[in-house]
Amino acid sequence: MKKLLIIFLAVYIPLGCSAQQQTTSETKKQPNIILLFADDAGYADFGFQGSKEMITPNLDKLASEGVRFTQAYVTHPTCGPSRAGLITGKSQYRFGYEENNVPTYMSEVSAVDGTEMGLPVEEVTVADYLKKQGYATAIYGKWHLGGADRFHPTKRGFDEFYGFRGGARSYFEYTEEPKDHMNKMERGFGNFEEHKGYLTDALADESLLFIKKNAKANKPFFAFLSFNAVHTPMDAKPEDLAKFPELTGKRKIVAAMSLALDRAVGKVLDKLKELGIDNNTIVVFTNDNGGPTDANASSNLPLSGIKATHLEGGIRVPFLMKWPGKLTPNTTYTKPICTFDLLPTFYMAAGGNTTDIKDIDGVDLLPYINGQNKERPHETLFWKRDARAAMRKGDWKLIRFPDRPAELFYLPDDEAELNNLAAAEPERYLKMYKELFAWETTLERPRWLLKKEYERRDVERMDKHWPIKDSQ
Repeated sequence: MKKLLIIFLAVYIPLGCSAQQQTTSETKKQPNIILLFADDAGYADFGFQGSKEMITPNLDKLASEGVRFTQAYVTHPTCGPSRAGLITGKSQYRFGYEENNVPTYMSEVSAVDGTEMGLPVEEVTVADYLKKQGYATAIYGKWHLGGADRFHPTKRGFDEFYGFRGGARSYFEYTEEPKDHMNKMERGFGNFEEHKGYLTDALADESLLFIKKNAKANKPFFAFLSFNAVHTPMDAKPEDLAKFPELTGKRKIVAAMSLALDRAVGKVLDKLKELGIDNNTIVVFTNDNGGPTDANASSNLPLSGIKATHLEGGIRVPFLMKWPGKLTPNTTYTKPICTFDLLPTFYMAAGGNTTDIKDIDGVDLLPYINGQNKERPHETLFWKRDARAAMRKGDWKLIRFPDRPAELFYLPDDEAELNNLAAAEPERYLKMYKELFAWETTLERPRWLLKKEYERRDVERMDKHWPIKDSQ
């Protein structure tokens, strides 16, 4: 009997250990990461944000399967600087990426970098960090972080790139090769190849090939779908326009463009499920800045302001995150976060060590979302452009203007920023004003400066969309 017991244990124990090791190995498997990034979308222009006009079933489903963030901020209210903050995990003002997008014409700019304007090559990107963790990395769509070769995505940590270097282009294939290399579709480095069909669909289709390839190889991947939808030009497919017979003008077109964006998101989510990797994939959806209502008829309601302003409508964006088994489905997170939090969040999820991340401003969001850390991810956030600036400290927000006294708002009671409390809170007002200036003194000088006429234009745009207009 003893002999039989010994034989049984000899066989059973290793099998038991093997099963336990396998389970441990599975739980430690690195998650795939997909970042779905919209361009110039309105805060209110999704079903999960309450829109009754837009048709976004795939994003609405993503919201029900993950966490919706009600106070998510970008690092800047325009495309290029916002991307610079996200991709480096830090406030881009600290390395001089402040003024605006990389300008198109040198006659309109004074620049430290001359024709070589872009994301400084010494800055480490989220793709750089994830490659160190063994990830395959790819970006599809809009780059907008410098057109010179040394700023190219494939030199900034991305293994694959299919997209364009500039900030905007046609959604339809060019019949003739564009003279400006920033507008050309490019595969890899220097291989110009126009897409077929509608660009938003094409970008999703390209990403599916990358996803399938790496899933088959059992290799963790990071796919950054940097859509240019719904940025101008206002291009939409006729069949998408037909879905909105009750709308007219640009509002009709932006609705059709949003439908295409949602369809592209659906393609990606469906592919993850088809491949059986959806339960081991982090999916984030967000936007680069507030909607430019005057350009594409987007809506930021109930927030005041638009793109390029420091009002909530310029800097607060829709934000969703899904991670099965790690995040509770169909929940909301109400404390302020920022898009520069994505780099440390992704890196830690990939198995990275916080001591490896140098000189960033973002934090790993997971402990905050799950309630392990009850504090706010950020007590203070800052924004700046030329003489204009803003800061949020706790629930208070100060906005400094170039042509009038600064104003103070208490956001829980006034997210539309209509009730200036500067006179009622003089001590708080002065303290925040001084803290904002103290922060500015720590920054690198801007790498380029636009003509002052652009600043005047944006102040005028701010006034036009503040307070909230019914036409928005």
